[in-house]
Amino acid sequence: MLTQDKQQRNWKPVIKALEAVLGKNGVVQRREELITYECDGLTSYRQRPALVVLPRTTEQVAEVVKICNKYSVPFLARGSGTGLSGGALPVEDSVLIVTSLMRQILNVDLDNQRIVVQPGVINSWVTQTVSGAGFYYAPDPSSQIICSIGGNVAENSGGVHCLKYGVTTNHVLGLKIVTAEGEIVDLGGQIPEMPGYDLTGIFVGSEGTLGIATEITLRILKSAESICVLLADFTSIEDAGATVSDIISAGIIPGGMEMMDNFSINAVEDVVATNCYPRDATAILLIEIDGLEVEVAGNKQRITEICHKNNARSVTSATDLETRLKLWKGRKAAFAAAGHLSPDYYVQDGVIPRTQLPYVLHEIRMLSEQYGYRIANVFHAGDGNLHPLILYDRSIPGALEQVEELGSKILKLCVKVGGSISGEHGIGQEKKCYMPEMFSATDLETMQWVRQVFNPKGLANPEKIFPTPRTCGEAANKATDKQFEGVERF
Repeated sequence: MLTQDKQQRNWKPVIKALEAVLGKNGVVQRREELITYECDGLTSYRQRPALVVLPRTTEQVAEVVKICNKYSVPFLARGSGTGLSGGALPVEDSVLIVTSLMRQILNVDLDNQRIVVQPGVINSWVTQTVSGAGFYYAPDPSSQIICSIGGNVAENSGGVHCLKYGVTTNHVLGLKIVTAEGEIVDLGGQIPEMPGYDLTGIFVGSEGTLGIATEITLRILKSAESICVLLADFTSIEDAGATVSDIISAGIIPGGMEMMDNFSINAVEDVVATNCYPRDATAILLIEIDGLEVEVAGNKQRITEICHKNNARSVTSATDLETRLKLWKGRKAAFAAAGHLSPDYYVQDGVIPRTQLPYVLHEIRMLSEQYGYRIANVFHAGDGNLHPLILYDRSIPGALEQVEELGSKILKLCVKVGGSISGEHGIGQEKKCYMPEMFSATDLETMQWVRQVFNPKGLANPEKIFPTPRTCGEAANKATDKQFEGVERF
């Protein structure tokens, strides 16, 4: 059994042991204080942890994990809590290890283009630390001003500029981790290529099921000589989709290429008021190109021609920093803007081949009409990573179940056309019941073997990633079944 009834477990020795390591201020146990930690960015599902601990060092994390092992208490890590798949959703009677106080930048090595940080360091702080020297950190989720590097590692987060430069895993050189049994282990190293098994690659994106990262060595990049952002607007979403495919087919890989539909455009302008996005456009494309000045100038001309060829009404551009940031501001605020349109929204994270954009967007529109829920579409068009936001009111009985069903059809549609159920938000608690849509029973069994090697007692972030026979809604609140397809779950 991973958990016991709360009435039966004697928490006194656990609390005493944790306080001996962290002090009384490092252990949160009052019921009203624990409410803060009962969910992550996926607020539809909530479960209050039994205890929250606030370590500051690798050694403290290791001691906390050892205590959890001694008393067979399930545990999981949480950073800023901005995740959107329930990856940091507590399970019943668990200890939540919050890394938000682990926010030191431990080393900056500009000569070798790397930086070492603790997991609580905020994503945007990395670039702020090195920008004065002409460097930056490429992965930039929309939540980059608040999301933490530890969470980015756990979910293998993406972002606007990951089309050209890759997601988090492409920028992690090494990790210091605490295993599920409390051992401190180094994975990877200080150089890009290490011999032996790629254990760093296995760990990044494992969503806390293999252990907890406590120090992260990141690759930083030299800022480009020239950067230009283009804004193209269209009266047809199919034309915008065709433009995306044509740009990539022309051999141009933009730093970022984002699409927003009319619904999202107006939501952003209502809230952020950039006055950049034409409100009557059916869709807009934001395209950032970077590199040598002559390269950017040439690609700007070619992209403009491709946009006009696909019936773009206008193409504007900006090279100065202030205007470029203004153009991106609306896209970065799209999720927040949706929150002003509806009491609740349910965001998905499917991936499709670029060539399927027009078809899939048409199908999403049909599903929106069928179910009667408005859907705003914002996505990383260059790599086909969709973020449909389904707007609803949770206070209406049955609404959450309906939007979950609608969301499931969108994810299954993505798989049907050769895509994936997640591009950057992870599987967590939300999408685990869709894993069989992509993977066979043998695939899932193999993944469980890997998890068992790192996490033999099943205490590290249990009930995540892998499916149970329950529906997703039930599983998100309480998953107790331990068998799937005859394979023991961990």
